[in-house]
Amino acid sequence: MRSFPTPSFSVNWRQGLVAAVAALSLLPALARAQTTPAEADAPPAAANCGPVQPAELCVDFDATRSVDAAAGPLEYRWNMGDGTTLTGLTVTHCYAKRDRYQVVLDVVVPATGEVRPAEKTFDVDLLRKPVLNFSVGPTRTVRVGQAVAFDALDSVLPECQAVVVIWDFRDGSIAQGRQAAHTFRKPGRFPVRMSLRGYGPGACAASNCVSQEVIVEL
Repeated sequence: MRSFPTPSFSVNWRQGLVAAVAALSLLPALARAQTTPAEADAPPAAANCGPVQPAELCVDFDATRSVDAAAGPLEYRWNMGDGTTLTGLTVTHCYAKRDRYQVVLDVVVPATGEVRPAEKTFDVDLLRKPVLNFSVGPTRTVRVGQAVAFDALDSVLPECQAVVVIWDFRDGSIAQGRQAAHTFRKPGRFPVRMSLRGYGPGACAASNCVSQEVIVEL
């Protein structure tokens, strides 16, 4: 059985997206990491945090650099690890929940009918990516004196042993907890900041924050 050259593999962490590149050739794939915005221990007037970063449980695989000239055109079958099978040089799959998955690539040679099972396997760990996301309700445009609910949803710093959620409503008020309610006493535009303060060893990020603007009208 003919085999491919040793493949290279990289995972790019992007805002809200896991991009996995399966490069089945001798060309190395580049690995880049983008960190979440870090909140400095500074007064509330410090630079605003970035936008929310929800858990986008989608993974991209790309085998366009596959090489096996002697075999001719190839077909690619991807077992995504959750019961889903996809075909094609490039595939995208969105998982239903944060979990660890093993993706298995089978390669078919249509000219001969040969099937190369488990030509490559990939471990996709969706549990390690930080998620910074929160909801504002009932809407982000409210009236003075109207209660606004805030929820940290699935926000998490997976590398941390403990996480504290801190809300800065940008009107001089601060609260803690995964859920909070606040009433604005004057009109204006308030870039409400949610911070995750992490505590733990090693890769635990000390502080991460995101913001969403709440518009308060008379």
